[in-house]
This record gives sequence, structure tokens and C-alpha cells, in this order.
Amino acid sequence: MTNRVVVTGIGALTPLGNNVKDFWSGVKSGKSGAAPITRFDASLFRTKFACELKNFDPTLFLDRAEVKRMDPFTQYAIVASDEAIADSGFNVNEMDPFDVGVIWGSGQGGMQTFEEQVAEYALGNGQPRFSPFFVPKLIANMASGMISIRNGYMGINYTTVSACATSNSAIMDAFNYIRTGQAKIIVTGGSEAPITAASIGGFCAMKAMSVRNDDPAVASRPFDVARDGFVMGEGAGALVLEDYDHAKSRGAHIYAEITGAAMTADAYHMTATHPEGLGAKRAMEIALKTSGMNFQDLDYLNAHATSTPVGDLSEIKAIISLTKNEKNKVQVSATKSMTGHLMGAAGGIEALICILAIRDRVIPPTINTTEVDPDIPQSVNLVLKEAIDFPVKAAMSNTFGFGGHNSIVVFRELA
Repeated sequence: MTNRVVVTGIGALTPLGNNVKDFWSGVKSGKSGAAPITRFDASLFRTKFACELKNFDPTLFLDRAEVKRMDPFTQYAIVASDEAIADSGFNVNEMDPFDVGVIWGSGQGGMQTFEEQVAEYALGNGQPRFSPFFVPKLIANMASGMISIRNGYMGINYTTVSACATSNSAIMDAFNYIRTGQAKIIVTGGSEAPITAASIGGFCAMKAMSVRNDDPAVASRPFDVARDGFVMGEGAGALVLEDYDHAKSRGAHIYAEITGAAMTADAYHMTATHPEGLGAKRAMEIALKTSGMNFQDLDYLNAHATSTPVGDLSEIKAIISLTKNEKNKVQVSATKSMTGHLMGAAGGIEALICILAIRDRVIPPTINTTEVDPDIPQSVNLVLKEAIDFPVKAAMSNTFGFGGHNSIVVFRELA
């Protein structure tokens, strides 16, 4: 006997909006978050644009002393988790604090802190000039730690790292701990602050990002025949997962139920997905089996599709193999076309998109795709250009990461 797990709170900090309401409005309207980089001088870089947060001031949420002690990826985690916790409305003081945990994800951790401190060391002609906050700000687990400290949650607490599959890995772990009775509530999701010279420079060197510097807003174009790479994004997505009986007993608002999740490995390449999507297919199959569903029972699939030539097609091949290339009702969209790729935080915000699609019966679009790759068959129902009204009762979120990580989560309307 396992416990049912539901979502009772959500929070967002994204290039399309600094809260759930604004984020969802931007996603539904097909808004692009891409623009020239303002965080540093990117004029000499191959890619000069990204999806940055807009009008974000951490001092509106944290006092100045706290801001100085936190890398931006931790600041983002606090802002998004604060919104999700407030939305959920639970009071830890009315519970055993050991029943409440945090499982948070970040693919890179404190990249900005690392970059700044190493530069400071270099400018000091080799003399040690490191801040005593260097290590605490840098380490990837600090976001989960600070959420716990800020709120007094004394249960399960750790960080997942699986590149761009990170947030879904965190959500899956939280799901499993609650359904096996080891926690009643877990705050989960992910945050990333990768728009730094070192991070952008590294991905430029790999030739992984789009170079449409003349028109950043249309650069991310998943499934398009002329796609040329992903667009970097930043931010955080947070969910409060809760034991169903506990949520029901306190009269909590329930957005959706998590019914299944799975992880597999491609065991193929450091950075490329398996060309036939074998690992992705198996992960989707396991997540659906855990949910007691078939692929045809889904209504919406939020694709990982980052706008890379190889990656988009491998995911499509995985989908086709599940449907046997037969016509079906599952609608597919790639919202990274609007948000950019938030790396370790991508699954966090895309889980929210699935949940809100179920709530509002709306499927957001894939923007910028003007000519669909001819290798994508018409049996794949791509939602392009504009959002559509659709009776979404079940949705799947796909995430894949460097190292061959595949992580899938399935959400369903509460029955």
C-alpha cells in the first residue's frame, strides 16, 4: 500500500514573470523571454543573448545581508519556494517538523560565486583573497539547506544533480519519499543561475547554443528545420508535494496528483541523447506504468525539446515508438521556445506548466517554429504558434540531461 501524492503549492521565478501568475500569462500568450545579455559584456561571445530574469530585485524578498550570503541560484530558490509554501498554506508549527522536507535541484550550483572568487584570486597575484562565504555560496546543496533553515523544516533534505534532468529527478525523489510514508510534505523543484561569462562561454565553445544574435526572440525554435541550438535561461520552479490524506485533512487546495515518475540512462554519450531515444522511451514507459496509464491516456506532453538538431529528433523518435506512429490525441509543445532552457531548473517550471494546463484546460504553444522538420511525422500533434483550449486531464513532463540522464514525471487531474 502506497500513499497518494498531490501538489498543493506552486511558485515560479522565470524570464517570463517573477511569480506564477505572470509566468503562466506569458507562457499562454506565446511570449519570448530572449534578449541581449545585460549581466556581463557578451560582445565577444559567439552567442550574445539569453533569457534573463526581468526587473528582479532580490532585496524585495531578502534583506541585504541575506543577499550577500547567497549565490543567485539560492536567491532564486528562496523566492520561488516562498511563493509555493505560501500558496500551499500549511503551517509547520502545527506539524512534526521532521515530517516536512526539502529536495531541491541545481545542475551548476553557485557558478557566479565560483567565477567571481577565482577572478578575485587571480587579481590578487596569487594571494589568497577568498571570501569565507565562498564555499557555502558555491555548493549545490545550499539552496535546499537554506529553504530548510528559513522555514524550520527538519525532515529529508538534499540536492539532486543530473544536469538538465535535475528538477524532475528531485520531484521524483520527493514523490517516492511521500508515497512510501517517509514524509508528509516536501518542497521540491530546482533553480539555476547560469547566465555568467564562464557558463555562456563554455556552451559557446561546445557550439550548443543558437547564434541568431540578430533576432534573439525567434532563436529558440524547437522542431523547426532551421533550429540551431538552445537559448540559455535562468530562474526557479517550486512545488509543494503532499500526502493526499494529509492535504485532505487540512482542507488544502489540490492542483493535481503525481501518479508516476521514472529515470533511466542512455549510456551513450557525454552530451548527446541516444539517437533513437531508447532511454527516453523506457523512462516514459515506466512513468506511465507506475501511473497505471498508457501513452494514449495522456492529453499533453511538455517536451524537453531544446531546439537542437539531434536532441529534438531523438525525443520525437521516442514518442513515435510509443505510439507506433499511429494518430493519437496527445498534444505536444516545447515551452523552452519561450522561457529558454533553465538547465537544472527546467523541469521545475515545466512541471508547473503541466499542472496549470490541467487546471485551466489550456495547452501552451511552441513559438518560432515556422517550418516543421520533415523528419517529424504528422502523427505527432505539435501545438504551434498559439495556445489551444484542450480538456487536459493528464500531462507528462520530459527532461533529459548531459551524461545521458532521462527523467519523466506524470501529473493527473485529481480523481
